[in-house]
Amino acid sequence: MELTVTEHGDGAVPVMGVSGEVDVYAAPALRDGLTELLQGGRSVVVDLSDVGFLDSTGLGALVAARTTASESGASLPLVCTHQRILKLFTITGLDGVFKIYGTVDEAVAGLADATSGADS
Repeated sequence: MELTVTEHGDGAVPVMGVSGEVDVYAAPALRDGLTELLQGGRSVVVDLSDVGFLDSTGLGALVAARTTASESGASLPLVCTHQRILKLFTITGLDGVFKIYGTVDEAVAGLADATSGADS
């Protein structure tokens, strides 16, 4: 089980890249990393493109982070391309809670649109 969390981007929008398996053992690291990035009320893109497995504790960490983000007026868009993981969001109804994009660029553009008042 591996989980690597990195922050990259041009500084305007932090992008957290997550890879490996997000399970009961790795979810606390995801939660802690997101909590740190969300300080100050800034929006964060979470890139799950390299996640091969996500369980309920991983979903719980994402939901908790989204709650933190929305309480401060920020957003937490996700990037996910794996059908198996997308299906988890659909089955749980979380696809209606999170904005899910196919690429980081689309997620960053979605944040820019939301900030400028456009509907994405």
